[in-house]
Amino acid sequence: MNWTLPSLAELPQVAGEFLQALGNRRVVAFQGKMGAGKTTFIKALCEQLGVCDMVNSPTFSIVNEYTDAEGQTLAYHFDLYRLKSVTEALDMGAEDYFYSGHYCFIEWPDVADALLPDNCAEASIEEADNGTRILTLR
Repeated sequence: MNWTLPSLAELPQVAGEFLQALGNRRVVAFQGKMGAGKTTFIKALCEQLGVCDMVNSPTFSIVNEYTDAEGQTLAYHFDLYRLKSVTEALDMGAEDYFYSGHYCFIEWPDVADALLPDNCAEASIEEADNGTRILTLR
């Protein structure tokens, strides 16, 4: 499934459609170059889910937990860019997160490929020459 986002104005609608297209899948591995819009799109997904927390890249913390108004966990957001091995992902408890039943949005997922559930969704975001973003869900 593909979406074209010519501007940020389309984010809420596309995020809602994306969540519906996931069906019962809860783990999404995001691919895209630095600056392609992965974090921005994950923020829109979290807003659609009703996250009350500030959504930002977990570059230094590696994982952020996002909750609703009652403090219930809705999603985890990972930035695995700084991890060097699957052992580091295991040490931080990645499997517990990935199999928690909560949404897990993973930027730079390659280091943890061996740990991802079989039904993990793959998403990519590419920037076209005109600045339009192309979002693909597999």
